[in-house]
This record gives sequence, C-alpha cells and structure tokens, in this order.
Amino acid sequence: MDKNLLQLYAVTDRQWLREGERLADVVEAAIKGGVTLVQLREKTMGDEEFIREALEVKKVTDAYGIPLIINDNLKVCQACDAAGVHVGQEDLCAEKARALLGPDKIIGVTAKTVEQAREAVRQGADYLGSGAMFGSSTKTEARPMTLEEFKAIRQAVSIPIVLIGGIDAENICELKGSGAQGAAVVSGIFAQPDIEAAAKKLKKLSLEVFPEI
Repeated sequence: MDKNLLQLYAVTDRQWLREGERLADVVEAAIKGGVTLVQLREKTMGDEEFIREALEVKKVTDAYGIPLIINDNLKVCQACDAAGVHVGQEDLCAEKARALLGPDKIIGVTAKTVEQAREAVRQGADYLGSGAMFGSSTKTEARPMTLEEFKAIRQAVSIPIVLIGGIDAENICELKGSGAQGAAVVSGIFAQPDIEAAAKKLKKLSLEVFPEI
C-alpha cells in the first residue's frame, strides 16, 4: 500500500456528534482539512445499521478519493466495498481476513509487541497500528507505549506503521524520528469545535513529523 495514506489517519467516534450532525458530515470536514485515510469505527451498532452508516460515509470518502477502512467487521467491509479492514488482537485474525477479502483489500492489524507485529506480517497485514502513545480517550485501559517499545517494533518489521493513542496537535511533534508513517487521530479531530481547522493544523504538523515518501 501507499505509505503516505497513513500520514493523517482519522478514526471516527460518534460520541462527539452534536445535535443534528451526521457522521458523514464531520468526516467530510476532516477530509477537507487534509486527512489521508478514514477508519469507520462503530463498536455498538448492529451489522445492518453499521452497513447503512458505512454506505453514507463511503459516498463522502469516494467523492474525495480517500480510502475507507472498516474497524473489526468484514461483513460491513464487503457490503460497502470499503478499501479494507482493521482488526485488533481480540478480533478476526489477519490471515482469515485476507482469505475472505482477497489480495487487493488493505488489512491493518493492531500490534503492541514485536511478537504481535511479526505475526501480523506473517498473516498478510499491509500495515500495523501501534500505541497507545499518549493514553487513549476511547480505550481507557490502554497502557501508554514508550517510543523505545515502538522502535523495537519498527525495527522488527518492514511494513508501514501508524501510531495511535491520544495524539493531537499538542503532542504529535513528540513522534518525530519515530520511524512511523503517520498518526491515527480520534478526539484530536472529531472532538474539536472546528473539525476542518483541527485536521488542517494536524496535517501541517504531520508533514513535518512524517515526511511524504
């Protein structure tokens, strides 16, 4: 996959939607601000509702030529013909996802250790998500990962890696020199009063922290 797609990776979270807002609208604002890839994450929706949401969001991502990744749900990924899927360690394994989705879809895997990273590569992952770098607003139990721990993962595998976990405009520059290809941002974009402006600021900073390859 194109490593530059990971540079500013937006992960949705509907808890910050204001009254009357649609997820597709805030995703469009983030894209206008410069995000390079969107992951649709819905932990509590049933499949049918998730599919309807994914189809709405995909109309927006397709209009701007931005890949849409579905979090942890192959059925939804297939139903809306998303660009790919991201799976965690407790979810469907990358090997099975690859077998079901075929060679052309993007498969991302969460990896918090060297062993998990190597296994994800063995199973056919296209990229890894590692963290939480600064804690997490969505996973409060997530233990922060040190840069030293991440660099061990970086040295162990050759596929692209995106960092995640509490990343925002105030701390993204601390990731410079990490060897990652980008940052996955949740509240740093979607919890902000002006989503487009927040994404624009993060995009400018990400170009300094994760130069295009």
